[in-house]
Amino acid sequence: MNGRWPVSSARAPAPRGPYSQAIRAGNLLFLAGQGPFDETGRRVGETVAEQARRALENLDVVARAGGGELQNAVRVGVFLRNLESFAEINAVYREFFHEPFPARTTVQSNLIGFDVEIDAIVWLGG
Repeated sequence: MNGRWPVSSARAPAPRGPYSQAIRAGNLLFLAGQGPFDETGRRVGETVAEQARRALENLDVVARAGGGELQNAVRVGVFLRNLESFAEINAVYREFFHEPFPARTTVQSNLIGFDVEIDAIVWLGG
């Protein structure tokens, strides 16, 4: 596969389009955005905090399927329906990441039916 391999986990929702849950390339794992959905595709959580926690849990199970751990992320992208939820996101984010924190971008996004989506790049070591 030209030095890149798809990674997936049945413990996270299947992609809803033509993309992989993750791609491993060298010692990096590129994780597609995950929202607050269980493995059946059902939305989980009413609050932004609950939804963010589920999205991060989904990312972690995919990272583990690829031989990594979310806590080793070097970059994270957070997409929020409402930027006023920034403090709530930060509180949950600290449950999953510790110093040195990964580089991060947070942007407002026109998400429909849920409040947060998160993607990441994980360093696998080596």
